[in-house]
Amino acid sequence: MTQEELLSKLKTIVEPYVQNQEEFQKLSGDTDFINDLDINSANLVDVILDVEDEFGIEIDNDGMEKMLTVSASIDVILEKLAAK
Repeated sequence: MTQEELLSKLKTIVEPYVQNQEEFQKLSGDTDFINDLDINSANLVDVILDVEDEFGIEIDNDGMEKMLTVSASIDVILEKLAAK
């Protein structure tokens, strides 16, 4: 799976939780889920659970703590997919 495919799937997963649509339209690797998209921490957990379901992976606490930006999330997803 390419970075672009991952980004596309991640965008779909994140969209229902986004409070700042203007920033969502400019989504990039540097986008911070909490500071840029105004996703609260409870919804960030929902995003992670949705990511686990979508990709068939399990993300541990260390992985969850890293998943604050788009690029960090993609890195965690790729790492977990490679370990499957």
